[in-house]
Amino acid sequence: QVQLVESGGGLTQAGGSLRLSCAASGRTISNSRMGWFRRAPGKEREFVARISWSGISTRYADSVKDRFSISRDNAKNTVYLQMNNLKTEDTAVYYCAEGISLVATMDPNDYGSWGQGTQVTVSS
Repeated sequence: QVQLVESGGGLTQAGGSLRLSCAASGRTISNSRMGWFRRAPGKEREFVARISWSGISTRYADSVKDRFSISRDNAKNTVYLQMNNLKTEDTAVYYCAEGISLVATMDPNDYGSWGQGTQVTVSS
């Protein structure tokens, strides 16, 4: 089993930046596809980004494209989400998750282990 713990959330102003971290423990995630999801107030959980096991392939939701960047450091067993030019619409609880297979994409059902989430609040 693996445990995922997100951190780095907080309060920032529109146009600001935050860097989220997802630290894994219990076993390695170096050969797993990883994803970031978020749940905004009044909305359902939505896909944000995913990264392949090697880190060479990344995908993003249209709403965050060109603003967010997902990366990983397998030596540290950690996945990151760099969020730039934040908007008030980005306010949400952000979750990282481990893909069930190497082809997991934007469907949350493709992910097995989930973190507890970290709150990101963007003010105007």
